[in-house]
Amino acid sequence: MIYLQLAFEFFKAGLFAVGGGLATLPFLMQTSQTYPQWFSVDELMQMVAISESTPGPIGVNMATYVGFHVAGIPGAVTATFALILPAFLTILIVVRVLDRFQTNRRIAGGMEAMRPAVTGLIAAAGYAVLKSVLFSVQDGVTSFQWIALTLFVILFVLLRVKRLERIHPVAYIAVGAVLGVVLQL
Repeated sequence: MIYLQLAFEFFKAGLFAVGGGLATLPFLMQTSQTYPQWFSVDELMQMVAISESTPGPIGVNMATYVGFHVAGIPGAVTATFALILPAFLTILIVVRVLDRFQTNRRIAGGMEAMRPAVTGLIAAAGYAVLKSVLFSVQDGVTSFQWIALTLFVILFVLLRVKRLERIHPVAYIAVGAVLGVVLQL
């Protein structure tokens, strides 16, 4: 019975939590009130912290964590599968519909017209993040932020040199981590 409850709660979260993993939090808050024996609100906040610090999508991490907390490994598998099932089914339906209309000129034109809009939305989001990072002043941190931007630009230019393309990406991540710690970014 616990597995059906887990499946129902996380299927519901996966179906209605549109906007990413953090959108599952209201569903998990309701779940903690519906099933207080599963986890408390304090435990939920600890789960969020753990899920944020582990690799992978936060929603999947949360489902796995809650499922494991409630019913061990079978619970983790059940909750995770139930969370991703609605998205999987939706994609299957969209692919089937798009396959049928792929040769339709109007549909193809609409899809083509969405590309610049999506590019613009991504660019606007990137600009907003860059602006908030570079121009937020907290205890004089702005100079370090400009150093980070300068290092990013230098790294970007260096990546254009053909010989540097052979260096494994993990090396760049490690250098970035060291510079972040040293420069307290």
